[in-house]
Amino acid sequence: MPMDVAIRALEEPELDDAERIFRLAFGTFIGLPDPLQFSGDCAYVRTRWLGDPSASFAALGDGELLGSNFAAHWGSFGSFGPLTVRPELWEQGVAKRLLVATMDRFDSWGLAHAGLFTFAQSAKHIGLYQRFGFYPRFLTGVMAKAVTQPAGSGRAELFSASSEASRDACLAECRAVTSTLLDGLDVTSEIRSVQSQALGDTILLLNGNRLQGFAVCHLGPRTEAGSGVCYVKFGAVRPGAHAPERFAGLLDACAAMARYRGLERLVAGVNTARRSAYRELLARRMQIDILGVSMQRGGELAYDHPDSFVLDDWR
Repeated sequence: MPMDVAIRALEEPELDDAERIFRLAFGTFIGLPDPLQFSGDCAYVRTRWLGDPSASFAALGDGELLGSNFAAHWGSFGSFGPLTVRPELWEQGVAKRLLVATMDRFDSWGLAHAGLFTFAQSAKHIGLYQRFGFYPRFLTGVMAKAVTQPAGSGRAELFSASSEASRDACLAECRAVTSTLLDGLDVTSEIRSVQSQALGDTILLLNGNRLQGFAVCHLGPRTEAGSGVCYVKFGAVRPGAHAPERFAGLLDACAAMARYRGLERLVAGVNTARRSAYRELLARRMQIDILGVSMQRGGELAYDHPDSFVLDDWR
């Protein structure tokens, strides 16, 4: 190491620098002429820090920010990213130090499952994460299509339209849906973050008064979506015989919200192990924009199963 590296929580005055390193690192890796243009007007660093500052990690040397990482705590499941380091410091141990701190946090959370999304073509990235017990599983496609007129099946409401008094009960229903997919899975932190930061909205798919599924969506610039895009950060429906129809209704509701907001593209990630969900996206002529690989720690899969109707990509 050219310098001592200290790890601590990322602080708000460092967010602009962390954002610059994030863009520079990914833009350099994929070979952009101007690496700082990576991700356009999307926002990842500030939004994830605001979601949970205590789950952020900063690597510092000689008083300068060298890189950062962000962890997501979804109940019994955790993931991390984007993990980025200044390009001139690649392969000098900074990423490993950030990962050690992240794994310590995972252990403190008592996670049953943990995973990540990385470049399928990068032996360097896969080798790094294998040192921490993560192994490649299935390809994950970030898929997109132009927004068209949805069929409009199913009744959907928006979390933002619910009363303050009813929101705790609504979040409990969302936890009930995700717990049917994986014991203890809880993504309500994402719903709260989208609501508090005005990043988009959460679609609630109903049958009568019972929640059948939901989709946490980022909408437009300065979110994880970017201009003209509705990005499904996480979406899921209850399993069972009617899960395919519920999933179709949830996708229609996402398209309807995108049209109402004047957005042009619908983007959603799906792990190809979730074969039924993947085939539904293909049937809707969604095409792969980004192809990565999921890596998971431990011997068991989380909720990546053929009949798991879940949208996410762990980026």
